[in-house]
Amino acid sequence: MKVLPKVLSPLFKSFLTLLACLPLLSSGNEANMFTLSGEIKQGGYVLGKVQPGARVMLDGKPLQVSPTGDFAFGIGRDETEAKQLTIEENGKKIDRFLPVQTREYKLQKINGISPRLMNPSEQDLERIALDSKQVKAARSGLSDYSYFARGFIKPTKGRITGVYGSQRIYNDKPGNPHFGIDYANKTGTPVLAPAAGKVVLWVPDMFFSGGTMIIDHGHGIFSTFIHLSDAYVSVGTDVKQGEKVAAIGSTGRSTGPHLDWRVNWFDVRIDPQLVLDTPAIP
Repeated sequence: MKVLPKVLSPLFKSFLTLLACLPLLSSGNEANMFTLSGEIKQGGYVLGKVQPGARVMLDGKPLQVSPTGDFAFGIGRDETEAKQLTIEENGKKIDRFLPVQTREYKLQKINGISPRLMNPSEQDLERIALDSKQVKAARSGLSDYSYFARGFIKPTKGRITGVYGSQRIYNDKPGNPHFGIDYANKTGTPVLAPAAGKVVLWVPDMFFSGGTMIIDHGHGIFSTFIHLSDAYVSVGTDVKQGEKVAAIGSTGRSTGPHLDWRVNWFDVRIDPQLVLDTPAIP
């Protein structure tokens, strides 16, 4: 593959942007080797399908492929470098260059956060470190599940009050970007599994996120639900898509009852709305 020059003409930049917006479907001689579904953009989520036994690499690193040829990957909020997808099957090899479309993110101001949550004590910082360790451990496993390939549904009903990628200002102080979708609804509103999977974490009182649940959908794709008021399943439980797993709450750093739903591909935080918008590949 040729390396693109560092300085691109405005016309070529426009071409790459257009290419990034096109549907990701294989064609021509590639049709029998792979199919993609999704958008190559910041926060993007991409499903892929290859012939069973084919090898898939992203930027030179192997991706997990299911026995039926399903794979997935995500693109981080601020990634700008083009992705290189490589498919190898029966001695044939395809390299596909995938330019990443950039996005503009909203600015969201949130007031009313308690002083303790804004300025944690040393004891609180120890708890925050423990919370982070638990979350990281829950997402460290590489399961063989391929539930992610069957598509996702909305995990709850409610008005959307927060979106992925927005820069947040808490009590007039800049904070980290938001990495989920916020659905505002009353405490106790059911939260459903957006896809089948296994519950790998439930902690009712994390410092920032309050009631926190993580579900493993396979191949490094995880759903995280935060600010929950209750859980109806325990760690180790296999859940079906649409099954009631938890209840909306206002625990942790929250100013009102809502569900914050986040999706990760390992440690890459991706846009849940793009996950919902990505159709499964037959």
